[in-house]
Amino acid sequence: MIESGSQLLLEARVNRERLNELPLDARPTTPQEAYRCQARLIERLTKHYGGDVIGYKIACTNAVAQRFLNMPEPFYGRLLSASTFDSPTRLPRSDFFMRIIESEFGFRFARDLPPSMQPLEPEQIADALAGVLPGIEIVDSRFTSWTTVGTPSLIADNACHGAWVKGALKTDWRGLDLAAQAVTLNVNGRIVQRGAGSAVLGHPLNALQWLVHRLHAQGIGFTAGQYVTTGVTTDIYDAQAGDHIIADFGPVGSIDLAVG
Repeated sequence: MIESGSQLLLEARVNRERLNELPLDARPTTPQEAYRCQARLIERLTKHYGGDVIGYKIACTNAVAQRFLNMPEPFYGRLLSASTFDSPTRLPRSDFFMRIIESEFGFRFARDLPPSMQPLEPEQIADALAGVLPGIEIVDSRFTSWTTVGTPSLIADNACHGAWVKGALKTDWRGLDLAAQAVTLNVNGRIVQRGAGSAVLGHPLNALQWLVHRLHAQGIGFTAGQYVTTGVTTDIYDAQAGDHIIADFGPVGSIDLAVG
């Protein structure tokens, strides 16, 4: 199942052919199977496209996203250097099956954070960070009906990750109230979405804490230089060809993305 499922998901990306669903003999049915399938897909993706894993994305940290996908808790995928871009950038519409725009706070680790036997508080995790940065994740899915195929299939498909556009790292961030920080999504000169860091499990660091605990329980730590993007702070937006998108995170910075 792991081999066949990951191969089909790779072929869907490479050949630009969507799947209705994975065949029963290639479909994960538990989160454990799904993450194993995801890990194998990542091996195949980095072999095909080159580059490396540079961190993690967290999905469904926002109540809006949880309701939209009917999921009770977050899940995660990997960020890849081959699909990460610096702002400002222009990305072709044709690179994606769909272009769901998510304005997200990201973090970069300054030092290694090895697995801990004890739960870590957000401030303890913050001590390991180099800073915060603005970002847009483009959510994409290889499934025709991505809202109905079920959590394991979405996890296996690298948690619906399409691309990540990141801004400059802000290192003097500890005095900022990221929960209260307003975020706006501007499309073609008009604000279409508003939100705040509090939409992400109450605070972006809470989302990071969730991921740290989830990975530490598996014996997985973090290394210096890795990134984590923590989930959508506003409602989502489906980008169209010709859109000029600016996600504004106030003092944290902004993202400038054109969709070709």
